[in-house]
Amino acid sequence: MTVLDILISPAYAQAATPQQPSVLMQFLPLILLVIVFYFLLIRPQMKRNREHREMLSKIAKGDEVVTAGGIAGKVVGIGEAYVSIEVADNVAIKVQKGSISSVLPKGTLKTL
Repeated sequence: MTVLDILISPAYAQAATPQQPSVLMQFLPLILLVIVFYFLLIRPQMKRNREHREMLSKIAKGDEVVTAGGIAGKVVGIGEAYVSIEVADNVAIKVQKGSISSVLPKGTLKTL
């Protein structure tokens, strides 16, 4: 035993093997990321799509609508995939049902 051994205890190598993290701990960040994406991105988008489909199914003649392109008009005809919208007196255009972005309250176009 030397003088240094008294002052500083010698370090011994541990015989234990290093532990590997479990499979669950390796995939936990990925699982948490999927859960966060579901609640922040996927679920709200599914809700908006459902509300848009319900709005399109409730469109009737006489409703005032705005298309995705910003054209406002009154519904004068409804087909399976297309809707006829009157944008001026005796001027009707045919647009796809899916391009209707919102339904306006009755009388909105009269004030414009």
